[in-house]
Amino acid sequence: MITAMQEHFEWLQENQLYFGIPIEAIDNAEDLLEKEKEQIMFSYHYGKTNGILNNKTSEQFYNQTYKNQTP
Repeated sequence: MITAMQEHFEWLQENQLYFGIPIEAIDNAEDLLEKEKEQIMFSYHYGKTNGILNNKTSEQFYNQTYKNQTP
């Protein structure tokens, strides 16, 4: 199983020449893939440390932690 970001990164690599994707875009996707890894690890650790997410649903946790942040 791969994450959506991993799938996108692979797609960028496979289609770089066909679509003329700049190498910077692939580098950026690789950086974002690492960031995604850190976020997944944080979420796992938070859930494990705080039991069942302090009675939050997974969607509530996602919305509080990620969805409302601006880039």
